[in-house]
Amino acid sequence: VQLQESGGGLVQAGRSLRLSCAASGRSFSDDSMAWFRQTPWKEREFVAAIDWDGGSTYYTDSVKGRFIISRDNAKNKVFLQMNSLSPEDTAVYFCNGDTLWKSGLTTVLAGAYWGQGTQVTVSS
Repeated sequence: VQLQESGGGLVQAGRSLRLSCAASGRSFSDDSMAWFRQTPWKEREFVAAIDWDGGSTYYTDSVKGRFIISRDNAKNKVFLQMNSLSPEDTAVYFCNGDTLWKSGLTTVLAGAYWGQGTQVTVSS
């Protein structure tokens, strides 16, 4: 099973990036998925989650109104559209599969499947 992130890079503050996560070796169409991020000085933190059919989403407060998580089950992919980026969003972003979350819950527990991460750097 592999999760492969792409779309990271260097961008100026205020601009946008779209991350993609392609899954292979297993279908995640019945599972919630999520994005997490990590910096060298902080533990990995939750960013956004989406339920199995994309009907429900959940975000950490710092990205609400700026980031949008979505998925395409036919392609076994999940996306993170990041708008109005700020230097505080600089991190390695990880895709997570089989995330322990469903609509209505405010606690998100990472599932067993992780990608290798993609670096997002936002310059001021």
